[in-house]
Amino acid sequence: MTGPNRLASETSPYLRQHADNPVDWYAWGPEASAAARERNVPILLSVGYSACHWCHVMAHECFEDDEVAAAMNASFVNVKVDREERPDVDSIYMEAVQAMTGRGGWPMTVFLTPEGKPFYGGTYFPKPQFLQLLAAIDNVWRTKRDDVDKNVAELMKAITSTGTAEPAKEIPGMGEVNAVLQALANNFDKEWGGFGTAPKFPNAMNLELLLRVAVFGKSQGASAIVTLSLDTMAAGGIYDHLGGGFARYSVDQQWLVPHFEKMLYDQALLARVYLHAWQGSGEARFLQVLTETIGYVLRDLRLPGGGFASAEDADSIGADGERHEGAFSTWTPAEVRAVLGDAADEALEWYGITDDGNFEGRSIPNRLHARGRLIRPPSIDAARNALFAARNLRPRPLLDDKVLTEWNGLMLTTLAEAAAATGRAEWMDAAIANGEFLLRELRGPDGRWRRSWQLEGGARHAALANDLAAVCDAFTRLGEASGQARWIEAAREAADELLDHFWDPQRGGVFTTADDAEELIVRQKDLLDNATPSANSIAATALARLAALTGEMRYAHQADQILQLLAPLVGKSPAAFGYYLAAVDRRRVGIAEVAIVGERPDLVRAVQRPYLPDVVLAWGEPYDSPLWELRQDGFAYVCQNYACQAPQTTVEGLHEQLTSLRGG
Repeated sequence: MTGPNRLASETSPYLRQHADNPVDWYAWGPEASAAARERNVPILLSVGYSACHWCHVMAHECFEDDEVAAAMNASFVNVKVDREERPDVDSIYMEAVQAMTGRGGWPMTVFLTPEGKPFYGGTYFPKPQFLQLLAAIDNVWRTKRDDVDKNVAELMKAITSTGTAEPAKEIPGMGEVNAVLQALANNFDKEWGGFGTAPKFPNAMNLELLLRVAVFGKSQGASAIVTLSLDTMAAGGIYDHLGGGFARYSVDQQWLVPHFEKMLYDQALLARVYLHAWQGSGEARFLQVLTETIGYVLRDLRLPGGGFASAEDADSIGADGERHEGAFSTWTPAEVRAVLGDAADEALEWYGITDDGNFEGRSIPNRLHARGRLIRPPSIDAARNALFAARNLRPRPLLDDKVLTEWNGLMLTTLAEAAAATGRAEWMDAAIANGEFLLRELRGPDGRWRRSWQLEGGARHAALANDLAAVCDAFTRLGEASGQARWIEAAREAADELLDHFWDPQRGGVFTTADDAEELIVRQKDLLDNATPSANSIAATALARLAALTGEMRYAHQADQILQLLAPLVGKSPAAFGYYLAAVDRRRVGIAEVAIVGERPDLVRAVQRPYLPDVVLAWGEPYDSPLWELRQDGFAYVCQNYACQAPQTTVEGLHEQLTSLRGG
């Protein structure tokens, strides 16, 4: 084919990247299914995302190649999906690929019947293997339809399991929590931090769980795991030492060489861990990482109007005019000397930049030779600023400028918490602007939430449970941080939409898709933490906190049912339930509600500055809550289940009361 294909009319940056392919691409939808039925051919589903390095590799080797495109067009209806816009579609077929191959990843290639049922799939395929696969699948479809039907039947069993999981009769106790903590300790890398070997992902949710244990359980073992992991990640090349922010993951064990894409959700989740580590320890290096990571998001990912873009690409144009992974972020000593002159030697030593290099003949700046020593002397600060300015003259990685409700919700939660804890007014302003953007742009004319927004095309795709849970939590935190009642009302509206349209009345928990959304081949539930916390884990946390603030016991009851739903699954995948187990522990401890009535900024600050993950704060403007029946000006009331203690008038008395409620 010649000229742009159907993807030219899409708004997703990832789909538009494939608009000039010779492949006759369709976007996901009924048009592709109808074409496959009419031609009696399989659907070839290709799923990826714009910042994915290996997606670019396969696109160049296969989808831009005329020979491959001819084979695809002759025997298949080809469908391209942006997994970030449609994680509901991606999740179904990723489970099928994992059931077939034992592994997953992107780019993902799955072969479907015209009805959308999977029968074969995999991840990245180089051109020779891909051409062989296309021929083999075409032959099987035409001559061995019984084999196709058998594969479909087996895979349909695998992908329906999340929607039919049965809940436990009770909420888990400390036994289950301790078993997971022991599993994490057994998998801990004692030399480099983190869990397991290469490739290595930051796993922020499990670090958050361990941080709770370190601070409140006074566990030296948990503290050592968290400290070593945070120090080594921030020292490695996975952290951008010049511009702030984290890459997606490390290809090696010591966090040195990343895949260079930077995702909004990683900034949100990792900045939050460093925030809580600083709150719990007071260590300045954790505050530095937090500050630089938020600085990266506000500088490079914030869009006009207050929304946050999704990601920056792994690849960028190098000195040879070609796209290379990490070209924007790596250095040679000669390049550093050209910027810094006589001051270069100190910077070269500080950042480990050598003639031999550590990545394809170039160097990724890092501090692995000095882990834990991140605070820069003035001379290095000056060198960093100069190198950063010089780097900004290079061609930047491509920006995926779509705004995703879920990821913005995660970032808003972190930004609101960080603004409250540090007292930084510019962060609070950015948080409020982001909340206003979400309310203004990500809801349709019917008031229902949408998943994705772009300047060209506006809001698209029905929101998923992940989106509603994330914004419910974010607006709750923003209300606590700002003292503005409107955010608590927005949180309630999101919670009500979540429970009205996603709730499973038979087994509990929330389905990924709404009851009136597009009907996919199965209706799944997002149960396990992956790159982001699961929808059900976030919902359990958000609903419990909102219940404590509003007195709406429906929210607390549904949160408990989610805790029961996930309980039987924890032992099967202990590393995938960190966010959930933090919610379980919070349920065990109980949420303390603090109502500060009147003008007492000292008491507000006393609650916001420390690490108090099991405390909710009502102050500022009253809203519909039993807490606001406490009307004596100038006092803080500390309550659990609305059994309130004597009002506290001093910071010391307030802290003493909160400590006693936590049990020590």
